[in-house]
Amino acid sequence: MEEARHARLLIDQNLSPRLVVLLADIFPLSTHVLHAGLDTARDEQVRAYAKLGGFTILTKDVDHAALARQFATKPRVIWLRLGNCSTRAVDALLRARLADIQSLEAGHGGQVLELT
Repeated sequence: MEEARHARLLIDQNLSPRLVVLLADIFPLSTHVLHAGLDTARDEQVRAYAKLGGFTILTKDVDHAALARQFATKPRVIWLRLGNCSTRAVDALLRARLADIQSLEAGHGGQVLELT
C-alpha cells in the first residue's frame, strides 16, 4: 500500500476535480488538469506535463490510452471505461482496484490499466 501512497495521478478534464480531495488519503500527490492550467490543453501537452512530473494519467479518454500503448513509454494511463457515473463511483472503483494500480505503478502490466 505504501507504493500507491506515493503514486501521482494527473486527473483528466473528463473527471471531476473533486477526485483530488476524495483520493488524497491514497494519492496525496495528485492534481487535476484544471489546477495545473491544462484544462484546455491538447493530449500531447497533458502527456508531456505528466511525464515531466512523474504522474499517471487518470482518464476516461481513449486517446490517452492509445497514445500510451503506441509509444510504450511513460506516462502510464489508468483508463476508466465507465459510462456516465458519479464521482463517488469513480472513487469507489479506484479504491477497489488499488492493488492493480499499485502493480501498474510498479511497472507490471504495461502502460495502460483499463478499469470497468
